[in-house]
Amino acid sequence: MKIIKEFVIFLRHVYSSKELLLTLVKNDFRKQYLGSYLGLVWAFVQPLTFMLVIWFVFEMGFRAGPTTDGTPFFLWLICGMVPWLFISNAIISGTGAIINNTFMVKKVAFRVSVLPLVEIGSALLIHIVLVAFLVLALLFYGYRPTLYWLQLPFYMACSISFLLGITWLTSAIRVFIKDISNFVAVLMQIGFWATPIFWSVEMLSPRLQTVIQANPAFYIVSGYRDTFITGVWFWERQNLTLYYFGMTLFFMALGALVFKRLRPHFGDVL
Repeated sequence: MKIIKEFVIFLRHVYSSKELLLTLVKNDFRKQYLGSYLGLVWAFVQPLTFMLVIWFVFEMGFRAGPTTDGTPFFLWLICGMVPWLFISNAIISGTGAIINNTFMVKKVAFRVSVLPLVEIGSALLIHIVLVAFLVLALLFYGYRPTLYWLQLPFYMACSISFLLGITWLTSAIRVFIKDISNFVAVLMQIGFWATPIFWSVEMLSPRLQTVIQANPAFYIVSGYRDTFITGVWFWERQNLTLYYFGMTLFFMALGALVFKRLRPHFGDVL
């Protein structure tokens, strides 16, 4: 109960400081590309170029056919790539949220726990552009907006909630253990191939499907495909939804606990 109460206080602080939070997100976003000739353009050029390369390789090179339900392989692929890039970028950048903002950590009046949320917000800006690119690709292939598209904000909110818990945990540990950044990077590489992005979970046996579905990223990737392609409401995936909420609550509680315990020692180490 104490953790829930503190989280409610945190949400109130975020809401009351929403203007400051938005400013920090904008500044963090700009800081990553400050000094380059194209500046913020690079934030969108890199992922969009990656998407175009994927399209060329699979459509022109491998000439991959449609999936079993008739969906063009490229659309099926980028529906998995777009949410995964958001998850991966947010976790990697969020892990360094504390050490990259040491000057703010030492300010007594500043609530340090919002720093991972700033990194998530910065990654969200790029994600929104990639979602717009995904929508254009869907329209190009003849897909039209449906009511299922309305659940996109739900899956975004699910992603942000889970990412906040994870980055609270990793960013706090990163202050004391430098190796955690490398560990997270390796874990993201493993997670990329352990998540059905390039392949379908239906290829596996029922037992292995259960193992893969235990990966929280599976729920988000599948949710984006349900939203834009297959047309399935999130409440129709009742078991997966309940499991994902359980995992989210677990990591948020664990992340908040670890962050709170380590927070008083940040200044000593930094």
